Amino acid sequence: MAAVPAPRPLLGAVLLLFVSAAWGSAFPLMKDLIDRLPVDDLLAERYTIAALTLLLIRPRCLRGLSRKAWLNGAVLGVMFGVGQSAQAVALDSLPSAVSGFAVGCSVMFTPILTLVLFRAKVPTRIWAGVLLALAGMASFTLLDGVGEHSFSLVALVVTLGAAALYSGHTLMLAQLSKRPGGFPAYALTVIQLFTIGLLTGGVAVRDGLQAPASLPDWTILAHLSVVSCALGFLARSYGQAHVPAVPSQVLMSSQPLWVAAIAVIGFQEEIGWSMVVGGVLMAGAMLLALPSRTAALGTARVTARDRERRDLLAVAGRAAKVLADARVKRADPLRLHRGQAHYVAKSACADTDTCPWHTRSLKGGAEPSLERLIERATHIVRAKNTPGPGCCQSVTLLGRCLCDLMEDSQRTRGASRGRWFRSQ
Repeated sequence: MAAVPAPRPLLGAVLLLFVSAAWGSAFPLMKDLIDRLPVDDLLAERYTIAALTLLLIRPRCLRGLSRKAWLNGAVLGVMFGVGQSAQAVALDSLPSAVSGFAVGCSVMFTPILTLVLFRAKVPTRIWAGVLLALAGMASFTLLDGVGEHSFSLVALVVTLGAAALYSGHTLMLAQLSKRPGGFPAYALTVIQLFTIGLLTGGVAVRDGLQAPASLPDWTILAHLSVVSCALGFLARSYGQAHVPAVPSQVLMSSQPLWVAAIAVIGFQEEIGWSMVVGGVLMAGAMLLALPSRTAALGTARVTARDRERRDLLAVAGRAAKVLADARVKRADPLRLHRGQAHYVAKSACADTDTCPWHTRSLKGGAEPSLERLIERATHIVRAKNTPGPGCCQSVTLLGRCLCDLMEDSQRTRGASRGRWFRSQ
């Protein structure tokens, strides 16, 4: 499982702008292809082909994944897939301009959910970028006029719910990229694309799947699947590992700017005031959303500390596992018995006074026993104030003690032959 190196805010911003451009290029092409292919079938085929493309590039990307990684990828796919299906269903009862603005409200939902769910403070500069992005979204979609089209309030609520799911998808990706266990961005992208393909395919199979009928349509579908979907989702997964959730959503909300640029360049549409105003507002929002150098350095320090702590925890875990495997279990486990335990030494005898080794230690055979050492130490302490016989009356403390020991040895020479030094 490969972890994404962090943090590189400029690289993350470039990747997220690529996501915005890739998804923005999909709107004109989808608008053209929907006339010849049902939208449900297009979504199912698009996400399934994208997942298969990434899996063919790295066939072993799903090996060795933990159960939690599979679950996280599936949850991400469900959130985005349900949002896509809900948006597609509500589009029949909603004008395209209103639907586009409602989906763009995800840029406002993301900081609100950040405050509610994680109690994380959003900087004022980022809030300003959010408001500019929302205003730019309104300029691109609503300033052209909704016209005489009527729309359903239920469809609007469903589309806003899809926008909230997109915001939750962004927040979940941001949280997963911060976990100490690593962030398998490629594998998570494949899992969630397969999940989205299954969800949208379940909606599309109600009336049967329809494939593109001509080579140009297959070319458009290939672009939508490989560039806009596979590479777009992959760049998003890697980009969000370097940029926080709210700035990421602001950068990705610049899709209308890319849509307008593609429409003007590729389809020769006229430039209107709504495009100019929306483009200026979106450009300001993107500049405000770019991470500052101070914030990037602070994030780098925190991330380096987290990576060091993560490495230490991983090494400690591996060491504990090796020690647990190397531990030898007793074939005869010790059992505790109630009552007083009696220990009988092999050298024990009934009468300790008559034992020949009573005054000597068992190991050396000619050294004083512990009892005699204690006794002589007591004599040395007491000899300071006790006058000894003979020569001990006029010598120093050390000499008095030696005299005492010599006299005691002469008295007990017949009874026992205690030796103070190990025999040669």
